[in-house]
Amino acid sequence: MTKVQGLGRIAILCMAIVLVGCGQRFGTSPPNEQNVDSDIALSRDGSGATTLGEALRARRNEESIVKVNKYIWSSTLQVLDFLPIQSVDPFTGVIITGFGTPPGGGRAYRATVLISDPALDARSLNVALQTRNGPASAATVRAVEDAILTRARQLRIADNRL
Repeated sequence: MTKVQGLGRIAILCMAIVLVGCGQRFGTSPPNEQNVDSDIALSRDGSGATTLGEALRARRNEESIVKVNKYIWSSTLQVLDFLPIQSVDPFTGVIITGFGTPPGGGRAYRATVLISDPALDARSLNVALQTRNGPASAATVRAVEDAILTRARQLRIADNRL
């Protein structure tokens, strides 16, 4: 056997050991009847990720996915339909609009909306309104939030009738 063939076999052996090690659970003993159930429970909720692949998947899923209430999302787009949409990101729950004038109004507004929770609740909705001269009044922001939440409740009620 030549020196090159020997090095190739050693390299393949090392890669096999590394691949086998990636699937091993860190810091756990071989499964027995006492810890099998706890391993399954921890793996299902993602918090007990113990293999390298599970840890990376759990971290990616926790950081990148924000659940958004579909009724608040739809009602926001409907209530603010007079504003031109600049950016929409359903994964983070952010809607950014450009300046637009409401029907029958004389002042132009732009909005940034954050929907941060899957619950149909006022705490799930954050609205920031600006005029060309600065921030809109708190009463105007509150009125827009109320209109969005009212429309979201209407959409939910209509959806349950089906």
